[in-house]
Amino acid sequence: MREQIPSCICAAKQVEVPVMGQVHQLILTHGVEAARAQALDKAERRAIDAAFEIMTDEKGRIGVAHAGFAMAALPHKKTAETIWEKDGGTVKLLVESGTDAERRPVGIPYGSVARMILLYLQTQAVRTRSREVELGASMNAWLKAMDIPIGGKTYQVVREQSRRISRCRLTFFRRTEKAELVTNGAFVRDAILPLDSTHAQLPLWQERVRLDEGFYQSLIEHPLPLREAAVRQISSRSMAIDLYVWLAYRLHALNGPVPVSWQALRRQFGEGYGELRFFRRDVQPNLRLALAVYPEARVTVDEKDGLILYPSPPPVTEKKMLRA
Repeated sequence: MREQIPSCICAAKQVEVPVMGQVHQLILTHGVEAARAQALDKAERRAIDAAFEIMTDEKGRIGVAHAGFAMAALPHKKTAETIWEKDGGTVKLLVESGTDAERRPVGIPYGSVARMILLYLQTQAVRTRSREVELGASMNAWLKAMDIPIGGKTYQVVREQSRRISRCRLTFFRRTEKAELVTNGAFVRDAILPLDSTHAQLPLWQERVRLDEGFYQSLIEHPLPLREAAVRQISSRSMAIDLYVWLAYRLHALNGPVPVSWQALRRQFGEGYGELRFFRRDVQPNLRLALAVYPEARVTVDEKDGLILYPSPPPVTEKKMLRA
């Protein structure tokens, strides 16, 4: 496909930046089936399918994440550390593992499922303007709509990540030229799961949960609107989720082109990668997917040097956010 119609990940530095991503232009010009036929691999076909879903989304539902997660996110994989530190420059995040009744650490939340649970909590809190978030059937329905089935192995993963989210503590540090602002607290004040969540007759979720007051207030002050349809397409890939959130945060605030090296991307998104070449290999399919679900993003990618970000419209306009 690259020889005939370049994919959104393969633009060279000197290519004129399109108004819409190249994969989206390809679909508009030739149709989704023709685009899929020219894809070189499964990753390119997945990006094309994701782009088509976004382009044909009629519901336009909006999700919300705390803007701080654009610069400092949770780990992608399980970690033995009991304190997770992520420094995004202007934002630093500390997440401390909670403990059980015997003072044993329960662990830091990680991966795509933890991100999706938190996204639901944040979205509902902003929609209702309330710390009280309904769980139960509403949470199950949302996760199912996001292609996360609640059953089998997934049930155990959801339970474990909910347990970690319920007990961890977090601190956001936001740096300005004049001061460092600190928000201490947690994600939630109450347990997401019933106390005896191993009992087969009990529901997976509590009826409702209260967000931590500090986290809720910070969320209301710093919301980042996202396309719910976009999140659905990347729901199983934590790195793609982080890249999409980061692009949604950065692009619309730019005044001009900004280069971002592969080394800088690895520092932000590639914890655990010892060698840059392995990170670059793994990040590119996730970046392709993140760009596929963000048609307005104007980004060029150079195989050697990294990215160039250009001022772009946000994935959700302010007018749509006000109507949500």
